[in-house]
Amino acid sequence: MAISDTSSITGQNAASAVGGNSSTSNVDSEQRFLKLLVTQLNNQDPLNPMQNAELTSQLAQMSTVSGIEKLNSTLSGLVNQTGSNQLLQATSLIGQNVLSPGDVLATRAPEEGKDPAMQAFAVQLPGTASDVQIKILDASGKVVRTIDAGSMNEGVNAVTWDGKDDVGAVVPAGAYRFTVEATNGGTSVKSTALTFSQVAAVKQGASGVTLELSSGASIGLADVRLFL
Repeated sequence: MAISDTSSITGQNAASAVGGNSSTSNVDSEQRFLKLLVTQLNNQDPLNPMQNAELTSQLAQMSTVSGIEKLNSTLSGLVNQTGSNQLLQATSLIGQNVLSPGDVLATRAPEEGKDPAMQAFAVQLPGTASDVQIKILDASGKVVRTIDAGSMNEGVNAVTWDGKDDVGAVVPAGAYRFTVEATNGGTSVKSTALTFSQVAAVKQGASGVTLELSSGASIGLADVRLFL
């Protein structure tokens, strides 16, 4: 007796046939699977019929595929909802000053007869540093001020600069950068420079919610160390 080629269809092949086309709906997948299963039963070898255990296994595999598709759909909905909630919550940061990774300091010309405004920034350390030295550089890369900050603890450490150079003269208004050299007993300690910037806008991107800063930088919510 000739046996149709459909007798070679296994449970794994049937499940693969169902899940091979991602555009096929869950209902269509179930109908295709049942059609394949009925065809397999109609064309099975009467001398070697399908065992109950094999039939049960194929049905269980179809149930698993269907369950995974429904789970993926549910998780996708939850992710989208979470993203929307994060975006709404992040809008409350618009207009706020946030402390995030950055090394740029902007100074303004002081009012006549007054000292320049203090520049606040911070240094984040993964561990204690016995000696921390901060250098303020102008646009040309020249060091205008060296600050011996002494020892710093693990975490975020606040630092201020009075807007003056090493001889006590007020530096011209403009953009400056700072570098950090931290050591502990002669061993270098990795540091992260942090600066304050105002949040100008919030948007939803492919990687999640991002904050657009007035400085022109874009950061993620995880980059915010502090907000005022």
